[in-house]
Amino acid sequence: MSTPPVALTIAGSDSGGGAGIQADLATFAALGVHGSSAVTAVTVQDTTGVQTVHCVPVDVVLAQIRVVLADLRPAAVKVGMLGTADTVAAVGDLAAAGSLSRLVVDPVLVSSSGQPLAADGVLDTLRRRLVPHAELVTPNTAEAAALLDCEPATTLDEQTEQASALLGLGCRAVVVTGRTEGQQSRRGTRSPLRVDVLATASAVRVFSAPEVLTHNDHGTGCTFASAVASCLARDVPLPAAIEHARCVVRKALRDASTWRLGQGRGPVSHVNAHPDLTLEAPRGEH
Repeated sequence: MSTPPVALTIAGSDSGGGAGIQADLATFAALGVHGSSAVTAVTVQDTTGVQTVHCVPVDVVLAQIRVVLADLRPAAVKVGMLGTADTVAAVGDLAAAGSLSRLVVDPVLVSSSGQPLAADGVLDTLRRRLVPHAELVTPNTAEAAALLDCEPATTLDEQTEQASALLGLGCRAVVVTGRTEGQQSRRGTRSPLRVDVLATASAVRVFSAPEVLTHNDHGTGCTFASAVASCLARDVPLPAAIEHARCVVRKALRDASTWRLGQGRGPVSHVNAHPDLTLEAPRGEH
């Protein structure tokens, strides 16, 4: 086996194992990438929600990042929950200095159960200090609305407008994920579609596929962003990386759809092998 590329995740720990660094490292491994990590926060959580958050001191976060950068030289970096404005600013300074290659920023602000995961000042510091240096930003509709200080998109036009507006913060690309819409079928029923919109300076691209209906959806955002980072680490072009990441998440949802783990919203599957990663974009997913 040849030496794998390295990806770095800078994010919080999920004690339930469904999201955060645990999901990132599992996704990296499934896609043939060696995962390294810098823990920004320790969360006390299970499938029912987040009970407590303990943020790691910013100097300890930076020390973790610096030793990984110096020794392992990550080909891509995924940023998730940072917790405090000071940590956002410190990571942003590293990005501004060009130290964080192929930076994918998942602006984690609220847990899937509704628990705030960002202290005062994080949102504004994300806008000013970190997002402008990202190769890709991956907000869901609620996070995109928070970054733009507006209401979440409910139509494709609004989702497209918000993705394009976020480019104004300085990042190279934005994909706004997670909007569901109905699709009229020949029999007159409406089956839901999951719609993501990718905006770059040169184009806007819409991805859609039938929604996977399941209660086990904890960790989808982390898995998607870390799958994109894995693809970028393996030199896959961005649009194809988005498509591959969508395939990864859809398979993770399908594989976990019948699981009975915990008493709340269960995790997506990181157990079974993910789709093969090739340089050619998968067909039939949009």
